[in-house]
Parts: sequence; structure tokens; C-alpha cells
Amino acid sequence: MIKQSLKRIKAIAWKEFIQIRRDSRSLALALGIPIFLLLLFGYGLSLDIDHVRTVVWNQDASSKVTRDFLLNFKNSKYFKIIKYTDNYRDIEHMINSGETIMALIIPKDFSHYLESGQTAPLQLLMDGSDANTATIAKGYVNTVVSEYNIKLLTNTLLANGIQPIRSLDARTRIWFNMGLTSTWFIVPGVIAMILMIIAALLTSICIAREWERGTMEQLISTPVKAPELVIGKFIPYFAIGFFDLIIGVIMARVLFHVPFRGSYLLLFILSTLFLTGALSQGILISIVARTQIMASQLAILTTMIPTIILSGFIYPIFNMPKALQLVTCLIPARYYISILRDLFLKGGGMEVIWDEALFLLLFAWFMINIAVRKFKKQVV
Repeated sequence: MIKQSLKRIKAIAWKEFIQIRRDSRSLALALGIPIFLLLLFGYGLSLDIDHVRTVVWNQDASSKVTRDFLLNFKNSKYFKIIKYTDNYRDIEHMINSGETIMALIIPKDFSHYLESGQTAPLQLLMDGSDANTATIAKGYVNTVVSEYNIKLLTNTLLANGIQPIRSLDARTRIWFNMGLTSTWFIVPGVIAMILMIIAALLTSICIAREWERGTMEQLISTPVKAPELVIGKFIPYFAIGFFDLIIGVIMARVLFHVPFRGSYLLLFILSTLFLTGALSQGILISIVARTQIMASQLAILTTMIPTIILSGFIYPIFNMPKALQLVTCLIPARYYISILRDLFLKGGGMEVIWDEALFLLLFAWFMINIAVRKFKKQVV
């Protein structure tokens, strides 16, 4: 009995392999899109804000004090002074046209104020249309100004023979991502996004295609049972998904130099759970939709949007409204992304990620059972 069942599963799987090989577009989608997305997100998407384009109007250009102050911006990787001007008209034009997002205006008595012990005014104009970039750039400016103020105060006290008072010395140590490289944060999330979207998208049309072509009736008339058909359809796409995973890990390590500090065995085991759930979700969509167009649209709607927006891939979950945070608990990519980042960057073991692994196991079991039961109802 078991031998006959395995034989039927093998036949269905082989039939699907042949179908995939004949459909060159689907094969190109399965193998080419993951590489394209990794290159696109890995090189094109960065959360780092560096080289903020800045225009300067220095009305006290003859003073050494102002030149020393501006060196703090010139020597910083966070700013890029693209132009010096002598009027507001240029500044207004450059901000309106998007040539710059920040303008620094130093008044003509800037050095006089500092040398006489007074507070020197300094004007900062920013393009607030991109609120996130403007907030970060403003923080950079505040840091430069604060450090310059401390330097002025220290020099003044020493010039008067007074030793500066003791102060706090916060010594920061960054764990897991010492250089705060955003690519290390993004690439594991891209791998999860690729597996979720590609897996669900490919399998979402496999059964709908049989209904559209009229071959499902022929399959139903054979001794093949519903679980055997679902598993047989599942196997080829699992192989493709696992191949995409290997390609993703290799690209992460070789191209983007993302460290891997965990266990590769644990990675492949937990990825198997995630792939099983994602592929079963795609098969369920295919069973429900019955048409390839509807199936592909449902797959994109139920995988791409939740994975990008609600999984913590880019947007932190703790910043979302409480109601939306509860919704994210049902997104499997949320747990898989957490697992990948832990294995790549932290090197944690099962004792750290057991709860995410448990959810992936329940998700895979639930999707397989629902897909098989739904298919049984359709063919009866």
C-alpha cells in the first residue's frame, strides 16, 4: 500500500518536473527573480544616511574660527558640501529643485560672538519632505554642534588655568553588527521575502492550471488520492525553493559579506519548515482560485504585501499600532526573518529561536492539512 502510494507520488512529481521544464518562463521566474531581487535590494536599498548634500553660506569667511568649524562637516562622512553660495536665492532654488536637502548659514559676526564669550547664532535650513532623512540629518548636525561646543568649553577652561570637571564617558560597544551596516540587516530579510513570494507564486498556479486545461478530471479518475496529488505537486517546487535558498545564502556571504555565525544544519531544517508552509499556502490558493490569473493575484496579495510591510523586513514591528502588531503575529515571514537574522548575525541556537521554529512547524502542518481537506471537498 505504501509502496503504491510512493509510486503515485513519484509519478505526479515527475509529471510536474516535466511541466516546469517545458514552461521556460516559470523556470526563469523561479531561478532568475531571486538573484535579481537580491542584487536589487542588496545594492539598491540602504537604510544608511551618508553624504547629506549640503550648501553653505559663510558670511564670516575671512575668520579662521568659521573655517575650523566647517572642517567638522567637511571631514565627516555624513555630509557632502556641494556648493558655497552668498545669497538666499541660491539656497531656496537648490532646496526646491532637490539638489540639496540642507543649507548651513553662518552669520557675519559668528567668530565675534564666540571670541567674546557669547552664544553664536547658526541657521540650518532643511528639506522636510522626506521626514526620516531630515530627522537623521538634523541629528548629525546636532552631534557636530555639541562636540564643537564641548571643544570650545574645554579650551576656554584650560586657557584660564581651570581643569574641566569630570564628565560621563559613554563607551559604546555594538554587538553583532559592529559597523552598523544596513546590508547585513536587509539581506537575510530579502532571502525570506524571496522564498515566501516565489514559493507561493509558483505553486499557486500548479493545480489551477490542471482545472483550466481540463486535465484535473483525468487525474481524479486515476487511483491517485488527494494527499498524494498535493505532495506530488509539492516536491518539484520544494526542490526549486531549496535551490533558491542555497543561492541566496551564497550571495549573502560572497557578494554582500554578511557573516554567518549560526548552524547551517539548523538553517536548512528551519528553512524546510518555512518552505513547506509557504508552498502549501500556494497550493491552497491554487485549489481555491481554480484559475491561474486569480491564483497568482491572490498569491501576490497574501504573500508579497504582508512580507514586505508586516514582517519586520524593513519597518520595525514595535513602531506599528498595537492592532497591527497583533496582525503581524500571523505572518510566517516575521518568524523566519527573525530566525535568519539570528543565525546570520547572532549565531544563536535552538534555545533562542525555539518559539519561532514552533510557529513555523504549526504553520506548515496547518497549511498542509487545510490544502488536502479543501482539495478532497472539491473532487468529491
